[in-house]
Amino acid sequence: MPLPGGIARTFPSRPIASLCYARCSSTLSRLHEPLSRPTNFSCGAPRPILRSLHHHRSSPSRQVSTLASASSTSTIVSRARTFLLATTFAGTAFLLLYIVTDTRATFFYQYLVAPVLRFVYPDAEDAHAAGIKMLKTLYAVGLHPRERAVYDNEAEAEAGKERAGPTLRTELWGLEIDCPLAVSAGLDKDAEIPDALFALGAGIVEVGGVTNEPQPGNQRPRVWRIAGRRGMVNRYGLNSRGANAVAARLRERVRRFALKNGFGGGEEAERRVLRGEAGVPPGGLAKGKLLAVQIAKNKRTRPEDDKAVREDYVACIEKVGMYADIVVVNVSSPNTPGLRELQAGERLRGLLGAVVDAAKRVGEGRGDGGPKVLVKVSPDEDDDGQIRGIVQAVVESGAHIVVGNTTKRRDWVAGLVRQGLTSEGETRVLMQEEGGYSGPEMLPRTLNLVGRYRKMLDGMTRGGERRAIFASGGITTGGEALQALSQGADVAMVYTALVYGGPGTVTRMKGELKAEI
Repeated sequence: MPLPGGIARTFPSRPIASLCYARCSSTLSRLHEPLSRPTNFSCGAPRPILRSLHHHRSSPSRQVSTLASASSTSTIVSRARTFLLATTFAGTAFLLLYIVTDTRATFFYQYLVAPVLRFVYPDAEDAHAAGIKMLKTLYAVGLHPRERAVYDNEAEAEAGKERAGPTLRTELWGLEIDCPLAVSAGLDKDAEIPDALFALGAGIVEVGGVTNEPQPGNQRPRVWRIAGRRGMVNRYGLNSRGANAVAARLRERVRRFALKNGFGGGEEAERRVLRGEAGVPPGGLAKGKLLAVQIAKNKRTRPEDDKAVREDYVACIEKVGMYADIVVVNVSSPNTPGLRELQAGERLRGLLGAVVDAAKRVGEGRGDGGPKVLVKVSPDEDDDGQIRGIVQAVVESGAHIVVGNTTKRRDWVAGLVRQGLTSEGETRVLMQEEGGYSGPEMLPRTLNLVGRYRKMLDGMTRGGERRAIFASGGITTGGEALQALSQGADVAMVYTALVYGGPGTVTRMKGELKAEI
């Protein structure tokens, strides 16, 4: 069919197409032959040019060898670089991990971790709960902050002999404890992290307060920071999950210890540890460590019913006493109605007598004298008659004393306001919110009371057993702890200082205490 414009369409015949294909194939095959072989091109290319091309062209095998060598060198360099970077990263990460899990990193905890926690959780109780959960998780995976001993050489490290210098080891009730510093109750209310707290360096850790039956405490908000003074106001109201829950947690702790140390599992292994076969205190579960459990009556138990009150405390002893080295009887919380009324001489004598007897029965069960009993008294009941009544009850019952607790007094606030040391919001909290204050302003009162209690105790126990005094309130440095010890205390306790200083607080205070000795 003719194309438009009269252009004729023509197709080559099959023989012509075949011939063209054959000629092209022949030419291409000759191009792939060695160039030294004479080749006739229809284009008539000069032979010298082909020889020149042949002269500058290397063999395929030599090219492959060169490329393989370069590739091998590049791979080695790349692998070395990767190894070096990975090693550097791993070493740096390990070093940072080692540093931040060492309580000597006080700057990191005091000026980074604690402020960040307070910023993220404006509510102090939320921050408290988050801190407990964090320590519990870190301890479970072995990444918790801990106090690492410093040794002069490997031999001393194997013998457990720390670097030469003033020792803080002290004797209490015939037992040696690592240091005279203790963590006060309130931080670990339900015994969730006693071992994580021991790892921070204290010789004694107090958990609680624990009530016989669970109770929610007072309504929130119930904790306020006074950051300008590094203090706190709280009216928790002894919120507790109850003695049964705490006892179950402490029992499981003992059984884990028994299993880890080759005593097996179960009730019999627990019994062997509690009887002292492991060579450690049944509460502290480590040489030089003692565990204290603070107990209190339930809010619904009427304070005027002495029999019901005693039953509350005795029930607590019977449930948690088996797993404690010390039991602290709280009769001084300012946030439980009528509790401080129990400090009256006759009533306190009857209560302490019942608690001490219950502790002795616990001791019969585990083959020792039972947990030591201390009574935690208020710093606000401070006239000579009140102190004398408390001391008489302590001496007659065979108990010991914690001096003191948070204070309801605010007579010192006006002075801070005049000096501009508190913000408007902090002043409002101090003056308007009910609850007990804890912070540095407590120190002078604590030192005064410790000295007075020591004088009266020693005067009533001449020739008898020395009654121990634990000082609690306003102690934030090693120097202040030494002041309390010099006034007659056997142990100095910290609480609010840990809230603001973080996990490195006890280690810092121990260093300061050594420097003062």
